Amino acid sequence: MESLGLRAVGSHCSLSEMDDLDLTRALDRPRLKIERKRSFDERSMSELSAGYGRHDGFHDSPRGRSVLDTPLSSARNCFEPHPMMAEAWEALRRSMVFFRGHPVGTLAAVDNTTDEVLNYDQVFVRDFVPSALAFLMNGESDIVKHFLLKTLHLQDSEKRVDRFKLGKGVMPASFKVRHDPVREKDHLIADFGETAIGRVAPVDSGFWWIILLRAYTKSTGDLTLSETPECQKGIKLILSLCLAEGFDTFPTLLCADGCSMIDRRMGVYGYPIEIQALFYMALRCALSMLKSDGDGRECIEKITKRLHALSFHMRNYFWLDHQQLNDIYRYKTEEYSHTAVNKFNVMPDSIPDWVFDFMPLRGGYFVGNVGPAHMDFRWFALGNCVSILSSLATPDQSMAIMDLLEHRWAELVGEMPLKICYPCLEGHEWRIVTGCDPKNTRWSYHNGGSWPVLLWQLTAACIKTGRPQIARRAVDLIESRLHRDCWPEYYDGKLGRYVGKQARKYQTWSIAGYLVAKMLLEDPSHIGMISLEEDKLMKPVIKRSASWPQL
Repeated sequence: MESLGLRAVGSHCSLSEMDDLDLTRALDRPRLKIERKRSFDERSMSELSAGYGRHDGFHDSPRGRSVLDTPLSSARNCFEPHPMMAEAWEALRRSMVFFRGHPVGTLAAVDNTTDEVLNYDQVFVRDFVPSALAFLMNGESDIVKHFLLKTLHLQDSEKRVDRFKLGKGVMPASFKVRHDPVREKDHLIADFGETAIGRVAPVDSGFWWIILLRAYTKSTGDLTLSETPECQKGIKLILSLCLAEGFDTFPTLLCADGCSMIDRRMGVYGYPIEIQALFYMALRCALSMLKSDGDGRECIEKITKRLHALSFHMRNYFWLDHQQLNDIYRYKTEEYSHTAVNKFNVMPDSIPDWVFDFMPLRGGYFVGNVGPAHMDFRWFALGNCVSILSSLATPDQSMAIMDLLEHRWAELVGEMPLKICYPCLEGHEWRIVTGCDPKNTRWSYHNGGSWPVLLWQLTAACIKTGRPQIARRAVDLIESRLHRDCWPEYYDGKLGRYVGKQARKYQTWSIAGYLVAKMLLEDPSHIGMISLEEDKLMKPVIKRSASWPQL
């Protein structure tokens, strides 16, 4: 196993003090009955153990807790790894960045086939997440701890774009190690968006940092890091940017184009699903780690109120299935008063033709954006997967998202997982929305390109919903090409058949995403690091269709 980069690691203790969120911790209502396939959360451990065959890592907790609370298994390395994993681990270790003798992250890419470095020689916060999860699942937590501490230190840096000063809570998009030959000392240089394309601050970086801090805590059982005054302050600073009162009439976050994984102009300004899902997950993760002393109590109260409002808003207004599509198609417009049905004044004529054929009778998804007189009907992979993992999606909605994925496999997966969004923008719409972006041409890059990194989120969502066979099918596609194509950043084409025209080779998160997906399938108990169980008291009374009748 050493030659494959995997260390034999004993069973770690799980966290007895950090049971997943139940905001009031008072009621214990029964779960919704889903007849076809129950989710990972709802199935008994004996069923899961039998269903996954060889994995004896599932065990009954002395406190009767869910398997999601036992992120590491004693049987972690009992499987026969695919030959690709050896090279994947070797490539991942080659990308490691060291600062004063300690590992602090991984480079975005180590592509020796080109001399054009651009910013791929930096450690990106969002890019490092799958690398961090791979290391945690392999029992190597030091690199994750150092990364969390160094980025937290960079949060204190003065952040300016021209003459404007950014908020204290903004986390860097990326950083790099620079050597000072005069002082013979290394120091970290952070980018908060001042050198990024479009000069947009990374809204998602802070959310990923909070999510990763919880993953580290769940994996290692080390409460001391998250409970330090520095980490507590860092969490509060990040959330202070999001929970401040202003002119907002919605609980969702208003964002600029290019503030997340889709970091170029792609018409996702407003209230993009990716940011809302990450925001929801970060709020829940923060709630499980914040101390209720001093100003922590006030922050917890704000988070609790926002979670209730946000879950109701997203589950009602962003959700689309066959029945809801039919309702929007029949909407009246220009409605006033509190009794309005078409609350955002969405024009039925703005529904694109493709969505009528795309939507199956059983299935659904969270649309890309909802705002005043605006609904972006595009399907976005990351936002929908994170909605499942965070339990922003109800059990019914989670199952409907997976139903849609299975039904539209050719469109959303094709020959290479996974479309970042569907469908692409083309023609006049592409010219207007992207500003004629030569990198985001149709079925390329962020405009309908296929991104292997999304495999880990898809796999985690599949495991949580009790559908590992979908993930295995996607992994088989990855294993047929990714190694041969030198681990590219993305693929082009309607089916994802071609290596992206500007894709970097040996893209680190493509490598790490594959490793995480494989380790999740081989030991599904790892899901506890990146999944939150449903909060029983945030189950809304959803009046709209949930894609199939309740039985």
